[in-house]
Amino acid sequence: MKIAIDGMGGDNAPAAVIEGIIQALEEYKDIEMYITGPEKEINEELSKYNYEKDKINVIDATEVISTNEHPVMAVRKKKDSSLVKAMNLVKDGTCDAVISGGSTGAFLAGCTFIVGRMKGVERPALAPIMPGRNGSFMIVDVGANVDCKPSYLVQFAKMGKVYYEKVFNVKNPTVGLINIGAEEEKGNELTKSTYQLLKEHNELNFIGNVEPRDISTGDTNILVSDGFVGNTALKMYEGTASTLLKVMKDEIMKSSIISKAGVLLLKPVLKKIMKRFDYKEYGGAPFLGVDGICIKAHGSSDARAFKNAIRQTDIFYKNDVLNHMKNEFNN
Repeated sequence: MKIAIDGMGGDNAPAAVIEGIIQALEEYKDIEMYITGPEKEINEELSKYNYEKDKINVIDATEVISTNEHPVMAVRKKKDSSLVKAMNLVKDGTCDAVISGGSTGAFLAGCTFIVGRMKGVERPALAPIMPGRNGSFMIVDVGANVDCKPSYLVQFAKMGKVYYEKVFNVKNPTVGLINIGAEEEKGNELTKSTYQLLKEHNELNFIGNVEPRDISTGDTNILVSDGFVGNTALKMYEGTASTLLKVMKDEIMKSSIISKAGVLLLKPVLKKIMKRFDYKEYGGAPFLGVDGICIKAHGSSDARAFKNAIRQTDIFYKNDVLNHMKNEFNN
């Protein structure tokens, strides 16, 4: 498998990107990486490591798209940017997938205008995997489409179903609609109309509305929403998890010696909890509905997060998710 990675994408690029690649190459032997970015800078970072030279290709790119630029304009104007060059490697068939930790807006614009939409898909969607109490779940969409039609959300559910089935090996995963109440008549015009459409699709295991307080249970495999609601839910979820962990740490530091001794006994359990709710373990979010494997890594990703983004890309590829999704919409 050949993977293009935006060498300058993310807060810690290129150092974290390259370290993550090196870690991935040690673990996954059947991948080949194409790194886009300033050739001299990328090679200087690579010189710090020992690796199989034929597994890494450096593609020179003189420009970088920053997070404060207009996404569409930046993608159109900066043809020699590390992001655009990485996208083009998928478009021309050189690579099977692309990963970037850079501007989410520019990444989505590149996926749509360079890689292109999958035939039959009205709107592609960003779909991260999230940790829940009873298992991992997916939210589709978390920001690619702020304004949606009911038909978009039905397609989000279909794309999420294919991905979840193939990646997690779960047959007939459950689908829920994020809403302000569990009752069928609750919500705005979008959610009420979407509810009726989802009920009509027997191939989807639609279980009804899911209230925000029930998202974190993980009892529903796939949650669909417009990008505004999904992005709000995602950021609230990440923020709450981070705050709870920090509060725990603060309280431990203020505890008595006896309490701290008790915490030491719980240290293995606490480590497991922190790992479960660490975004770095999930690597990134797939952009479903485009004609290529596109993974958006977190902007603050460190080396471990990039390594796991590569792992996620490898799983996507080996389970042939892209072709299964194409067949779903062709049919």
